[in-house]
Amino acid sequence: MDRQKILVLGVGNILFTDEGIGVHTVRYLLENATFPDTVRLLDGGTLGIGLMDAIMDCDLLIVLDAVLGSQKPGSLYRLEGEDLRRSLSFKDSMHQTDLVDTLLYCELAGHRPEAVILGMEPQDYRSMGLELSPPCQAAVPGLAQKLLDELKSRGVSVSHCQS
Repeated sequence: MDRQKILVLGVGNILFTDEGIGVHTVRYLLENATFPDTVRLLDGGTLGIGLMDAIMDCDLLIVLDAVLGSQKPGSLYRLEGEDLRRSLSFKDSMHQTDLVDTLLYCELAGHRPEAVILGMEPQDYRSMGLELSPPCQAAVPGLAQKLLDELKSRGVSVSHCQS
């Protein structure tokens, strides 16, 4: 079994409807799946640079976030490598400025982990509200499954119970 440390980081502001997609998905995963000790799930909220220690302590960073990709609400995305850089420079993610800065600081400090963003198209990320919009709420299990598939493709087994 691969012993690389994996950080699954849900980011977003849960006070602004679909802005909190990443956090809501981490909460869903914590309630519905069991992860090996090499995988850490973390509600990163809007901490940005405050996440540097956690990010530097992992080999693989998987960020769950709202991503603006011009598709219908609830659409899922996977971004990495050059696509990650390009999407970040075009501000496709709601939190990428903090994430890019934090990853750059990690690199300067000597350890920048591999990074993947698994994201979902929001319907409403400007209105105040603690709940996700209906299409995004319905798509949370799909985003969670996308994470489980990502982990499985990397040799990490996860027990998942549908709710």
